[in-house]
Amino acid sequence: MRYIITRSCLQDGSMRLLKYNEGHFPESGPAQFVDEKGTEHTVHIDRERMRVTGLRAFYHGLNLGVNDVMLIAPAAPGRYQVDVIVKPHPVTTAPRPLPTPAPETRRVVISSTPHVREVRLQQAPAAPAPAAPARAAEKNVAPDKPVEQAADHLREVAALFKTPALTAAEPRQAPVAQPQPQVARTQASSQASPLQPTAAPAREKTVPSAPRRAEDQVAEFARLTGYTLEYPATGLMRLRADLGTQYGYSVLLAADPLAMTQPAWEEAKDEARLLMTQEAERPEGLTRLTREALSVLIDHAHLAPLSPIDLRGYWRAGSIDLESAASITELVSAHLAQRGTFTFVLLSLAQQGANSIVSVPRLAERLGSGVNTAELTTILETLSRPPFLALTPLPAGQYLLRTDVDHLLSDLSEYAHGVRRRTVPQVQIDAAPVQPVKVYA
Repeated sequence: MRYIITRSCLQDGSMRLLKYNEGHFPESGPAQFVDEKGTEHTVHIDRERMRVTGLRAFYHGLNLGVNDVMLIAPAAPGRYQVDVIVKPHPVTTAPRPLPTPAPETRRVVISSTPHVREVRLQQAPAAPAPAAPARAAEKNVAPDKPVEQAADHLREVAALFKTPALTAAEPRQAPVAQPQPQVARTQASSQASPLQPTAAPAREKTVPSAPRRAEDQVAEFARLTGYTLEYPATGLMRLRADLGTQYGYSVLLAADPLAMTQPAWEEAKDEARLLMTQEAERPEGLTRLTREALSVLIDHAHLAPLSPIDLRGYWRAGSIDLESAASITELVSAHLAQRGTFTFVLLSLAQQGANSIVSVPRLAERLGSGVNTAELTTILETLSRPPFLALTPLPAGQYLLRTDVDHLLSDLSEYAHGVRRRTVPQVQIDAAPVQPVKVYA
């Protein structure tokens, strides 16, 4: 079980019991945490406060910081083996001072007549070196466009990359009309120059907005997490997990309070019934699913797989808001951390050629503190089994790298494409996704 250390954990010397890890600590009372060096640390499990306290000496003894990971495995009742993964920190270096520009020599006309012109060379004082961020900003702005247009462009690009949850939560601001910059016109003679700059027309800002209809959000959430979406009545949506009698369940959602007055809501026998509201709304006596939390769950489902089994405990707990979605964020972060560790090992193996010996101690030394020995051994054993077959186990903790990583990834890509062509007809691969049909009972 993975646990990511937060800043509050370091300050209080504790760890939180969340829905995904509380099953490992069934009873309150004292317990023993054994670290990698075999040192025992006495902690206290408090099921009422949902925390494990007494970890201050454990954190300080292993020099743990924010975002470091603890791998907790139950060894015996009240005794846990704890391995840690310390994230590598980048080395920050002081910025180098910019060289002082040399003085510039210019030709200055002192006096001029139709036949004689007096010219003198003089050195102009060097301009002070601008700061690095200001110079980087000047490179991105064209010299013919004012700085105000560049700032508007940066704000427009930043708005395009906002998440749907943040876009829905922020209030819309009325666009402020900005005056068009006036460009001074210079004339070398009585006729105007044909290459005079003109003010560029302001571009219309189009920012994609999050889906406003609750049905669209629930349909996308059901498609990403494996639920079957049903519409028993107007404004009611049922998420059904077809996982058999042991793991199957259903959840009924109401898009608004008016949908809760229908007989289908009163007669429902679902495991949970929730009203969809905004985060600021808190109806009394009702369990709710906020639209902002649903947007966060959709974003998490795009990053890592979420199944109905992973979410069942959250439906049973009651309301799901942004606070509940924060614990799901830690679950998704654990999935992404495991994927990143696997990629880290592959990139290290890519530095070796085919038919070379891989030594586990040397590979662990090359990887540093980002990957511990237990995780490294598990990943190497996975790479030695089908469909990878990239390593052959040898005695004394060594492996034979049968092929380089580049050819391994190419073979896996061809293998996955061949299996996909056999399991999914080509017509379904080329067809566009079909939206669910609403059938009202």
